[in-house]
Amino acid sequence: MTEQLEIRWSRAEDMPALTALNNRIWDETNSPHVAPMTEAEYAERHPTGAELVAVVGEALAGFVIFRTASPMKSHAHVAELAIAVNPEFQGLGVGRKLVEAACAEAKAQGKRKLSLRVMSTNEKAIAFYKKLGFQEQGRLVEEFYAGGRYVDDILMYKMLT
Repeated sequence: MTEQLEIRWSRAEDMPALTALNNRIWDETNSPHVAPMTEAEYAERHPTGAELVAVVGEALAGFVIFRTASPMKSHAHVAELAIAVNPEFQGLGVGRKLVEAACAEAKAQGKRKLSLRVMSTNEKAIAFYKKLGFQEQGRLVEEFYAGGRYVDDILMYKMLT
């Protein structure tokens, strides 16, 4: 399947599928704030070309967003990462390919470090990130109250050098 996979920058025609996947994938087990977006809201927050998408045929298999962590010049070497893989394509290498593409692009942009945040309830994602070389760099204990319980926010990173 991954031989049919295309990783490319998002296009205007991807917005309906990106919005639908975004609204489908986030819930109380993996996001501290679940707020479905309209297509216009999604496009405003993630304009065309702002994220890498994985496409298999006509189907959107997933996306990865990476952006400079803050506007501070001293922080410009760090990119924050967020990834979503369509459940129909999970376990097929799509996520790995998206992260690899994000790492290559971030490195080409002069980034030295990728960072991300993941809720402690999202054990599958934590294992995935560790498998790809991400390490825990901190934990905000009971940072969120989601799904009827307090949840830690785990900070993870991967050096690109």
